[in-house]
Amino acid sequence: MDAAKKDVLDAVGPRLRELRRRRSLTLADLADRTGINESTLSRLEGGTRKPTLELLLPLAEVYAVPLDELVGAPRTGDPRIHLRPVTRDGMTYVPLSRPGGVQAHKLLIPPGPDTEPELKTHEGFEWVYVLAGRLRLLLGERELVLKAGEAAEFDTHVPHWLGPDGDRPVELLVLFGHQGERAHLRAHTT
Repeated sequence: MDAAKKDVLDAVGPRLRELRRRRSLTLADLADRTGINESTLSRLEGGTRKPTLELLLPLAEVYAVPLDELVGAPRTGDPRIHLRPVTRDGMTYVPLSRPGGVQAHKLLIPPGPDTEPELKTHEGFEWVYVLAGRLRLLLGERELVLKAGEAAEFDTHVPHWLGPDGDRPVELLVLFGHQGERAHLRAHTT
């Protein structure tokens, strides 16, 4: 094996560990989501277990990244982003950028049941731009409604919630950095 391929394979473990930590997941959490035992995940991250497709495919699915980006495969020269929508918590995320640096996503939030919104927090700042529909933004004690063409930027340490205003979906462009990729945590209000 040539040195370049060996370097790519040697970097897989640290890349996997960083992805897991950025999402605030434990090995146990990841084992539950992938069906891969903790010991195997630990050895994979530590570089003592060789990455295989059987191990990498479920990890790519959990992390919502293409397999070539998960392993750090060399670029093929094609600058296009291959859109692969991911649905989580009823919302559809369409990644518009490659991992690393500022992340851009198109987000489609359908109307949901009339339940009390659950405010959440995470590291970083978030910028949203309403493409279509009306966005209801709860930010701490404030409630804002943004219409198509309006934008907002806020510190995500402030408890917040995003959803459609009314019975129609809202379509957004969302930008955030690595900190913004972390899983949302419940915000405890006093």
